[in-house]
Amino acid sequence: MKLLAATNNKGKIKELGEILSGLGITVLTPQEAGLSLEVEETGSTFEENAVLKARAWSEASGMPSLADDSGLCVDSLGGRPGVLSARFAGEGASDGENIELLLKSLKGVAGRSARFVCVAALALPAGEVITAEGRYEGVIIDTPLGTGGFGYDPVFFDPLAGKTLAQMGPEEKNARSHRRQALDGLREKLQASGYLDGDAGCRK
Repeated sequence: MKLLAATNNKGKIKELGEILSGLGITVLTPQEAGLSLEVEETGSTFEENAVLKARAWSEASGMPSLADDSGLCVDSLGGRPGVLSARFAGEGASDGENIELLLKSLKGVAGRSARFVCVAALALPAGEVITAEGRYEGVIIDTPLGTGGFGYDPVFFDPLAGKTLAQMGPEEKNARSHRRQALDGLREKLQASGYLDGDAGCRK
């Protein structure tokens, strides 16, 4: 089964390919499909934004298109940055600028519990959209650690693993991440719907 990665984020495309590689699913990049598309994320929830992006890319390409919307939700900040995670410090903000603003917002705050939330949405050419959600619990630390991953990974600490996401290798991160959970849920729904068989072969 071939899917189009409905994103221009190279980090997300890399993780999607790594997570789905053993399922008989080939993830095409926008460059491979010859597409360039920017979708305005006007939704107020992760699911709304994921569906918006998946539908737009599917309509433009005529292919099943896989999008996700994900972000960091910090309890002591009332769930922020949430759907604004990628632009917390403003449109076009770098990962470093977003992290800097996050740590500044948490200065002197004792409660650091947080979670990454991801909603994956697969839009099919016939118009159907299948979604699934994943969550990854952790805490925010004051000093970035590690050089891997992207986004807020250097300050998101997993107490069970004893390290940040940026300190994990791709296999370790992908085995437990919010994106992995969402994609696993999506795979289960695809299998239940008959789009994938138990061996991840394409039925439709």
